[in-house]
Amino acid sequence: MKLFACGDVVPGCDARWICSTEDDILAAVGAHAASAHGLTEITPELVGAVRGSMATA
Repeated sequence: MKLFACGDVVPGCDARWICSTEDDILAAVGAHAASAHGLTEITPELVGAVRGSMATA
């Protein structure tokens, strides 16, 4: 299981996920980034920040 808190990358955001795989987290975070933060492009830097902030649950 993997855990990610959006606030680790975007201060002030309370969204959190616990998913089976990193890919599941990245899919959920991508959808959240678009809907909650207005991002239209998921950059390699953002993916790296998310991967670097994931923890094992």
